[in-house]
Amino acid sequence: MAISLSVVLLLAIILVVLIRGGNIKAGPAIVAILFGFFLASTGMAPSINRLMNSIAESINSIRF
Repeated sequence: MAISLSVVLLLAIILVVLIRGGNIKAGPAIVAILFGFFLASTGMAPSINRLMNSIAESINSIRF
């Protein structure tokens, strides 16, 4: 739960920065948000969730 909330917050911040910077307009941003929302209700959602968890675990296991 904490990882998914962090990812959502990070993506929201990136989206706001892109809109404010003029790199993406409001229309395409809304389409991207709706795409993500509807993608989450498809059969691909568990696979995407597992992929994101694997990436997060891999990043977390990196030792410097």
